[in-house]
Amino acid sequence: MIRRQTLLFTQIQRVLTKRSITYKNLLALKGRGFFQDIFPDNANEQMKTLFKSGPQTIYAGFDPTADSLHVGNLLVIMGLIHCQRAGHNPIALVGGATGLIGDPSGRKTERNQMGESELEANLKGIQSQLERIFQNHQDCLWDDSKFKQELPQLRVVNNAEWYANINLIDFIANMGRHFRMGAMLSRSSVQTRMEAESGMSFTEFTYQIFQAYDWLHLYRAYDCRFQMGGSDQMGNLMSGHELISRVVKKPVYGMTLPLVTNEEGNKFGKSAGNAVWLDGDKTSAFALYQFFVRTADSEVEKLLKLFTFIPLLDVEQLMREHQREPEKRKAQTILAEDVTLLVHGEKGLKQAERVTDALYKGNVEALGELNYEEVKQTFVGAAVVEILAEPGMSMLQLAMKAKCFNNESDATRIISAGGFYINQKRVQNIAEIITHGIHVLKNGLSLLRVGKKNFYIVRWLK
Repeated sequence: MIRRQTLLFTQIQRVLTKRSITYKNLLALKGRGFFQDIFPDNANEQMKTLFKSGPQTIYAGFDPTADSLHVGNLLVIMGLIHCQRAGHNPIALVGGATGLIGDPSGRKTERNQMGESELEANLKGIQSQLERIFQNHQDCLWDDSKFKQELPQLRVVNNAEWYANINLIDFIANMGRHFRMGAMLSRSSVQTRMEAESGMSFTEFTYQIFQAYDWLHLYRAYDCRFQMGGSDQMGNLMSGHELISRVVKKPVYGMTLPLVTNEEGNKFGKSAGNAVWLDGDKTSAFALYQFFVRTADSEVEKLLKLFTFIPLLDVEQLMREHQREPEKRKAQTILAEDVTLLVHGEKGLKQAERVTDALYKGNVEALGELNYEEVKQTFVGAAVVEILAEPGMSMLQLAMKAKCFNNESDATRIISAGGFYINQKRVQNIAEIITHGIHVLKNGLSLLRVGKKNFYIVRWLK
């Protein structure tokens, strides 16, 4: 079990251990900026009473639009973990059925329909990822000795399981009568698409019906009275609330989470069109760590409240310390550590820290500690070349064998000008001889770089 390492404050030395907050009444998360809307509007006291009366069941859905979730999904995952920490029962629904339909919320065009093999791969990847993140939380960020209780287990369900046994005519006859066209057309996701040039297909229009029925099914199977989702899911949650109110005439409650954006107003983790994935093969632990380390000072307090379990008083203390010495980026470092622990576990955090030391602190030995797979994950997209180790090979010969340059003229010019690096150290002598232990790391690799962003991984063959 990981213990948070000592963090020195100006006058007080404090130890931030595993995060100690739990909110049996989940509405207390409002203090962390966690909820955007809760409905019905007048249900706060009813919800508070239910949360305090005993374990409740809360679900959130994840459609398999890719084989990995991204940091934009992280807040919903945090919401389910908060439920678990409070002793409530979390359900993660993966949309094996609804993924084929496609949620129109927040989209300008219809998604391309997935094939069966792609869908299965996506479902498998997302379920595995959710289970791993919940296990990382339990191993790294939960102190069972303090709370003296076991965490309720995450339940992962696939809605394809119940739709496989439903007759289409029966479904329309029994469920369709509970939906009103006026209400369905009024949903913002529908109105936006109806006004767009591409319009909206009937397939997408039915999405809210299926998500509503998912909630009804989970209510009947697990007494699930609460659904949590992003702010763009408000219309779908309301459809589920209305369906359950009409079919079983029981109160249920929806909770939407805010859309997290950066300073420019871009969707969190989607700047420049490049998603920051929760899969280490798509976005390495190091890249995820650095994404949060680079958080703007104006944003870091908000993200500490949303993406960590640090008590609010500790967040305030941490921010006071950060404001005294912002150049040390203490707040960003704690944020990056906690998120990386949650997503990639202790091993991922150690890897991210080793690479950070190697790249930004000149610690080449740290780079040599990484194995081949870790280097590939860290430098996603880097060219990988295998080169036979030959005595007397020069820097110019290495650069050409690794195909770093189109020709020797370009290689000579750029290397001599200081635009070529081996293991993060600038090399300007094209005749320098490659030496084991200096240019070849103890893991049998060399990391070449041209300019700021073009990396090449050399795997030396004996």
